[in-house]
Amino acid sequence: MNSKYRRKVKTKSRNTGSFGIEHYSHNLYIFSMKEKYDIILVGHISKDIIIVKNRRTETLGGAVFYSSIAAKRSGVDVLVVTKLSEKDFSLLAYFEKEGIDTVPIPSRHTTSIENIYYTEDMDRRKVRLISRAEPFTLDDIPNVRANVIHLAGLFRGEIPDTLIEPLSERGAIALDVQGILRCSEEGKLLFKDWEKKEKLLPKITYLKTDTAEAEIITGITDREQAAKLLYEMGAREVMVTHSSEVILFDGKRIYRAPFTSENLSGRTGRGDTCFASYLAYRISHGIAEALNYAAALTSTKMETPGPFQGTESAVLERIEREKKNGDG
Repeated sequence: MNSKYRRKVKTKSRNTGSFGIEHYSHNLYIFSMKEKYDIILVGHISKDIIIVKNRRTETLGGAVFYSSIAAKRSGVDVLVVTKLSEKDFSLLAYFEKEGIDTVPIPSRHTTSIENIYYTEDMDRRKVRLISRAEPFTLDDIPNVRANVIHLAGLFRGEIPDTLIEPLSERGAIALDVQGILRCSEEGKLLFKDWEKKEKLLPKITYLKTDTAEAEIITGITDREQAAKLLYEMGAREVMVTHSSEVILFDGKRIYRAPFTSENLSGRTGRGDTCFASYLAYRISHGIAEALNYAAALTSTKMETPGPFQGTESAVLERIEREKKNGDG
């Protein structure tokens, strides 16, 4: 095990520095972290099984995996808070390689998901939950300063609704509704509406959904109208992803940016990558610029399996190239 995760006494404690937490002790381990991050990502990593046209691939996945790397490679400081089995702590080496700080909390199990894709655009898939790490508690989330707290759950209950309001007092909340609507019953996937949406959407600054999820939470098939309704319910910037484009509504206008991938071999993680790169760029840019950046970065990512491996400068070059070619 990496020396970064040093054994400590069986207690939970917080030691505050001049601006908040400097060290956070939890379930036998102590973690060093900075006084402030641009984005704190909360969610389970997953040991994914991906099946496309009967071809099986096993890989590391989960929203925090794709999201954290896209955000970090967009130039922001990221902290990942995750839960997994202690025997799988070696999986965190990928985050360390990317320069991403992690708070791994031991769990009896590591989440594992099987994804079977049926359509050419890879928008429709069968998802089966094989195993699941334990839910987060408020004590699991270090009280360090952050511009954005990104709740990147995979299934309902992973990040309980009760965490949203207290976390909204620490930073702007970004929520992917996947982790709210997606449920598992006896390992099978189903989607259910969010009973507390009217109460908790006003606590959300950035909301992300795909076209299918938008219909479930609003009852509206038109994604633009769904985005407007979610704004009316309280979310301040509403993103909806689709196979062809990403749109965003901020209460004033619909922004849109196309996906221009030449192939979809890296389709898994599209929404996670798009949302996280938008959040990262949005910290210091306007909506239109951040959305164009996110679409271009995600288009690049979808052309190669795995997380985004490019650079911010390469994404900006792609945007300029597509403007000249009339594709953007």
